[in-house]
Amino acid sequence: MGRYIIAGNWKLNKTPSEAGELAKALTEQTVGAGCEVVIAPSHVALARVAEVIRGSRIKLAAQNVSQHSEGAYTGETSVSMLKDLGVEYVILGHSERRQYYGETNQIINAKIKAVLAGGLKPILCIGELLEEREEGKAATVCRTQLEQSLAGISAADMAEIVIAYEPVWAIGTGKTASPEDANEIHVICREKLASLYSEELAGRVVIQYGGSVKPDNVRALMAKSDINGALVGGASLDAASFASLLRF
Repeated sequence: MGRYIIAGNWKLNKTPSEAGELAKALTEQTVGAGCEVVIAPSHVALARVAEVIRGSRIKLAAQNVSQHSEGAYTGETSVSMLKDLGVEYVILGHSERRQYYGETNQIINAKIKAVLAGGLKPILCIGELLEEREEGKAATVCRTQLEQSLAGISAADMAEIVIAYEPVWAIGTGKTASPEDANEIHVICREKLASLYSEELAGRVVIQYGGSVKPDNVRALMAKSDINGALVGGASLDAASFASLLRF
């Protein structure tokens, strides 16, 4: 597990001007970080942030994309539009997209295929609700989300996909899965990927943990054998906080 990716999901925060200021601070504070650094501002801030981080080690992600390449889809953004701005990654399947916008595994699967076809890299989010964990269904939920979201994805394309395990009950709540519990699901995810593809490929896939990741818990999480990255929410909105995460 030599490769780590730490990504900051800024969600519905920061105007383009504010996002540019945060990105500038990060370009100065990420020098020497021992992992791949990704930031995902809102769509309206992508162009501004792309200008600021050009030439730096930071890579740009979008928080969503349409599965359609063009047409009468008011309010949507295509993969080609994102690529033209310099976007390299796209976050897909986030629990907030599933919960608030009704995105199913099938819709997410279509979006993954569109992103891959356009030459960008998906960050596929999976994770269980609190009641599902309490009922002992966490593993089943994550296996199902993986299988259905990755339907029809080749091994070659799977090598371009990052998985982010985000237990829904830990997102923005201040609660964090213990390193042991998080790693257990990561192991289960790798076992599922091995059954869908191969053990060799499953071992190479980057699986991030997300859910109230902070400077004071990131080291313990990243120390686990099958956790090799983080998808960070609130702690990514402050340059000093996010920079400290990168030096876990």
